[in-house]
Amino acid sequence: MSLLKVYNDDFFKKPFELFEEFDNLLNAAPTRDMKIDIYEDEKSLNIEAELPGVTKKDIKINLEDNVLSIRCDKKEEKEEKGKNYFRRERVFGTFERSFKLPENVDVEKIDANFENGILKLNIPKKEKQNNSKEIVIK
Repeated sequence: MSLLKVYNDDFFKKPFELFEEFDNLLNAAPTRDMKIDIYEDEKSLNIEAELPGVTKKDIKINLEDNVLSIRCDKKEEKEEKGKNYFRRERVFGTFERSFKLPENVDVEKIDANFENGILKLNIPKKEKQNNSKEIVIK
């Protein structure tokens, strides 16, 4: 009689398969990242953010030290009752994106609009100023 037990490969595979399935489940979950488009023209810098399922009151836009931050707090609760079942789902999440704005924008004139799940920010550029100056020698 041997004291050494021999395990087949399946014994060690099962926990790893379980971890792999759990990882796949987490990766398949919808992300909380907002999809951002940034484009620029001669007069302004424009930011468009896709925010599906979010209302205007859930969005906070902040500007501090020339860094523009967009933050959303999503809270959604769905309840469904049937003849022999009851289902309640809750979705909670916070997502935030921040952007360092260039020096040539006029932060006092930023315009924000939210419609059909799309947040649009228009950030006008400052008029070019002549930064050259002749220095007179004394």
